Amino acid sequence: MDRMPAKRPTAPFTPLDFQLVLLRRMADHNPDLVEDARHELGVSIADMREANRRWQAMLHAARSRGALSRYHSILGTPESVTPRRIGDLACEALLWPVPLWPDLRFEVLVAPNGVAWNEWLVRAPGAPGAVLETLDDLTPWSCTVDEAARAFAPARPLEGTAPTRWGLAFTAPDASGVRRECAAEFTWGLLQRVAVKEQRL
Repeated sequence: MDRMPAKRPTAPFTPLDFQLVLLRRMADHNPDLVEDARHELGVSIADMREANRRWQAMLHAARSRGALSRYHSILGTPESVTPRRIGDLACEALLWPVPLWPDLRFEVLVAPNGVAWNEWLVRAPGAPGAVLETLDDLTPWSCTVDEAARAFAPARPLEGTAPTRWGLAFTAPDASGVRRECAAEFTWGLLQRVAVKEQRL
Protein backbone atom coordinates (compact mmCIF):
# COMPACT_ATOMS: atom_id res chain seq x y z
CA MET A 1 0.00 0.00 0.00
CA ASP A 2 1.40 3.36 -1.03
CA ARG A 3 2.16 5.75 1.75
CA MET A 4 0.68 9.21 1.73
CA PRO A 5 3.37 11.83 1.13
CA ALA A 6 4.49 13.51 4.31
CA LYS A 7 2.89 16.89 4.84
CA ARG A 8 5.40 19.72 4.83
CA PRO A 9 5.53 21.60 8.11
CA THR A 10 4.25 25.16 7.80
CA ALA A 11 7.00 27.75 8.18
CA PRO A 12 6.57 29.92 11.27
CA PHE A 13 4.95 33.31 10.82
CA THR A 14 7.76 35.76 11.55
CA PRO A 15 7.99 39.43 12.59
CA LEU A 16 8.98 40.17 8.98
CA ASP A 17 5.77 38.51 7.77
CA PHE A 18 3.80 40.65 10.21
CA GLN A 19 5.37 43.82 8.83
CA LEU A 20 4.28 42.70 5.37
CA VAL A 21 0.73 42.36 6.67
CA LEU A 22 0.85 45.94 7.95
CA LEU A 23 2.16 47.13 4.59
CA ARG A 24 -0.40 45.16 2.59
CA ARG A 25 -3.23 47.12 4.19
CA MET A 26 -1.44 50.41 3.55
CA ALA A 27 -0.85 49.70 -0.15
CA ASP A 28 -4.43 50.73 -1.00
CA HIS A 29 -3.61 54.34 -0.11
CA ASN A 30 0.16 54.69 -0.57
CA PRO A 31 1.51 52.10 -3.01
CA ASP A 32 4.72 54.07 -3.64
CA LEU A 33 5.64 54.17 0.05
CA VAL A 34 4.81 50.50 0.40
CA GLU A 35 6.93 49.68 -2.64
CA ASP A 36 9.92 51.50 -1.12
CA ALA A 37 9.41 49.71 2.20
CA ARG A 38 9.14 46.37 0.44
CA HIS A 39 12.49 46.94 -1.27
CA GLU A 40 14.00 47.99 2.06
CA LEU A 41 12.85 44.69 3.54
CA GLY A 42 14.14 42.76 0.52
CA VAL A 43 10.89 40.95 -0.24
CA SER A 44 8.76 40.48 -3.35
CA ILE A 45 5.13 41.30 -4.03
CA ALA A 46 4.49 37.56 -3.95
CA ASP A 47 6.02 37.40 -0.45
CA MET A 48 3.67 40.13 0.70
CA ARG A 49 0.62 38.41 -0.77
CA GLU A 50 1.60 35.10 0.80
CA ALA A 51 2.12 36.69 4.21
CA ASN A 52 -1.31 38.30 3.98
CA ARG A 53 -2.89 35.02 2.86
CA ARG A 54 -1.40 33.17 5.82
CA TRP A 55 -2.42 35.95 8.20
CA GLN A 56 -6.02 35.81 7.01
CA ALA A 57 -5.97 32.03 7.33
CA MET A 58 -4.82 32.37 10.95
CA LEU A 59 -7.56 34.88 11.72
CA HIS A 60 -10.31 32.73 10.26
CA ALA A 61 -9.11 29.28 11.28
CA ALA A 62 -11.66 27.19 13.19
CA ARG A 63 -9.23 26.90 16.08
CA SER A 64 -7.86 30.40 15.82
CA ARG A 65 -5.93 31.47 18.90
CA GLY A 66 -6.74 34.74 20.62
CA ALA A 67 -5.14 37.94 19.37
CA LEU A 68 -2.83 38.27 22.37
CA SER A 69 -1.57 34.71 22.08
CA ARG A 70 -1.08 35.20 18.34
CA TYR A 71 1.05 38.32 18.82
CA HIS A 72 3.14 36.61 21.50
CA SER A 73 3.84 33.68 19.16
CA ILE A 74 4.76 35.96 16.23
CA LEU A 75 6.48 38.92 17.88
CA GLY A 76 7.85 37.27 21.02
CA THR A 77 8.06 38.90 24.44
CA PRO A 78 6.77 42.49 24.50
CA GLU A 79 9.33 45.24 24.89
CA SER A 80 7.21 46.65 27.69
CA VAL A 81 3.93 46.04 29.53
CA THR A 82 2.42 49.16 31.12
CA PRO A 83 -0.79 49.62 33.14
CA ARG A 84 -3.15 52.01 31.38
CA ARG A 85 -6.51 53.53 32.25
CA ILE A 86 -8.80 54.73 29.47
CA GLY A 87 -11.90 56.26 30.97
CA ASP A 88 -13.28 53.68 33.39
CA LEU A 89 -11.40 50.81 31.77
CA ALA A 90 -8.21 49.53 33.37
CA CYS A 91 -6.01 47.70 30.88
CA GLU A 92 -2.43 46.90 29.97
CA ALA A 93 -0.52 48.30 27.00
CA LEU A 94 1.90 45.83 25.42
CA LEU A 95 4.50 47.26 23.04
CA TRP A 96 6.61 45.51 20.41
CA PRO A 97 9.29 47.11 18.19
CA VAL A 98 8.65 47.35 14.45
CA PRO A 99 12.04 47.44 12.64
CA LEU A 100 10.57 49.07 9.54
CA TRP A 101 9.55 52.08 11.66
CA PRO A 102 12.18 52.40 14.44
CA ASP A 103 10.34 55.33 16.08
CA LEU A 104 7.07 53.41 16.30
CA ARG A 105 5.83 50.49 18.36
CA PHE A 106 3.00 48.04 17.78
CA GLU A 107 0.65 48.45 20.72
CA VAL A 108 -1.95 45.96 21.91
CA LEU A 109 -4.34 47.09 24.63
CA VAL A 110 -5.48 44.17 26.76
CA ALA A 111 -8.51 44.21 29.07
CA PRO A 112 -8.39 42.53 32.51
CA ASN A 113 -10.03 39.41 31.06
CA GLY A 114 -7.10 38.98 28.66
CA VAL A 115 -8.97 40.09 25.54
CA ALA A 116 -7.12 42.42 23.16
CA TRP A 117 -9.45 45.26 22.22
CA ASN A 118 -7.16 47.59 20.28
CA GLU A 119 -4.14 46.90 18.06
CA TRP A 120 -2.25 49.65 16.26
CA LEU A 121 0.99 51.58 15.79
CA VAL A 122 1.96 54.27 18.30
CA ARG A 123 4.99 56.49 18.80
CA ALA A 124 7.75 54.74 20.77
CA PRO A 125 8.29 56.01 24.32
CA GLY A 126 11.08 58.58 24.29
CA ALA A 127 11.06 58.98 20.49
CA PRO A 128 10.54 62.51 19.16
CA GLY A 129 6.89 62.90 18.26
CA ALA A 130 5.53 64.24 15.02
CA VAL A 131 5.48 68.03 14.75
CA LEU A 132 1.96 68.81 13.59
CA GLU A 133 0.99 72.47 13.20
CA THR A 134 -0.66 72.82 9.78
CA LEU A 135 -2.19 70.70 7.05
CA ASP A 136 1.18 70.58 5.30
CA ASP A 137 2.54 68.51 8.20
CA LEU A 138 -0.07 65.79 7.70
CA THR A 139 1.81 63.76 5.13
CA PRO A 140 1.38 59.98 4.72
CA TRP A 141 3.00 57.95 7.52
CA SER A 142 3.92 61.16 9.39
CA CYS A 143 1.90 60.54 12.54
CA THR A 144 -0.30 58.20 14.53
CA VAL A 145 -3.96 58.52 15.48
CA ASP A 146 -3.26 59.78 18.99
CA GLU A 147 -0.70 62.35 17.75
CA ALA A 148 -3.15 63.85 15.25
CA ALA A 149 -5.96 63.84 17.82
CA ARG A 150 -3.80 65.73 20.34
CA ALA A 151 -2.38 68.21 17.80
CA PHE A 152 -5.77 69.19 16.38
CA ALA A 153 -8.07 68.76 19.37
CA PRO A 154 -10.94 68.40 19.65
CA ALA A 155 -10.94 65.55 17.13
CA ARG A 156 -13.95 63.31 16.50
CA PRO A 157 -13.46 59.61 15.71
CA LEU A 158 -14.93 58.38 12.43
CA GLU A 159 -15.94 54.86 11.58
CA GLY A 160 -13.22 53.06 9.65
CA THR A 161 -13.83 51.24 6.39
CA ALA A 162 -12.20 48.05 7.72
CA PRO A 163 -11.20 46.60 11.12
CA THR A 164 -7.62 47.87 10.73
CA ARG A 165 -8.66 51.38 9.70
CA TRP A 166 -9.55 54.42 11.78
CA GLY A 167 -10.72 57.93 10.94
CA LEU A 168 -10.55 61.33 12.62
CA ALA A 169 -12.48 64.51 11.88
CA PHE A 170 -10.93 67.79 12.99
CA THR A 171 -10.08 71.30 11.88
CA ALA A 172 -6.50 72.31 11.07
CA PRO A 173 -4.97 75.50 9.67
CA ASP A 174 -3.65 75.54 6.12
CA ALA A 175 -0.41 77.29 5.16
CA SER A 176 -2.14 80.68 5.23
CA GLY A 177 -3.62 80.09 8.67
CA VAL A 178 -7.19 79.46 7.54
CA ARG A 179 -8.77 76.65 9.53
CA ARG A 180 -10.13 73.86 7.35
CA GLU A 181 -12.38 70.91 8.11
CA CYS A 182 -10.51 67.64 7.57
CA ALA A 183 -11.08 63.90 7.63
CA ALA A 184 -7.95 61.82 8.15
CA GLU A 185 -7.67 58.10 7.41
CA PHE A 186 -5.34 55.78 9.31
CA THR A 187 -4.36 52.16 8.71
CA TRP A 188 -3.04 50.19 11.69
CA GLY A 189 -2.91 53.57 13.46
CA LEU A 190 -0.61 55.28 10.93
CA LEU A 191 -1.79 58.25 8.84
CA GLN A 192 -2.50 57.39 5.21
CA ARG A 193 -4.30 60.40 3.75
CA VAL A 194 -6.26 63.55 4.62
CA ALA A 195 -9.32 64.86 2.82
CA VAL A 196 -9.98 68.59 3.16
CA LYS A 197 -13.55 69.85 2.88
CA GLU A 198 -13.96 72.44 0.17
CA GLN A 199 -14.88 75.87 1.47
CA ARG A 200 -18.06 77.45 0.22
CA LEU A 201 -17.72 80.80 -1.49
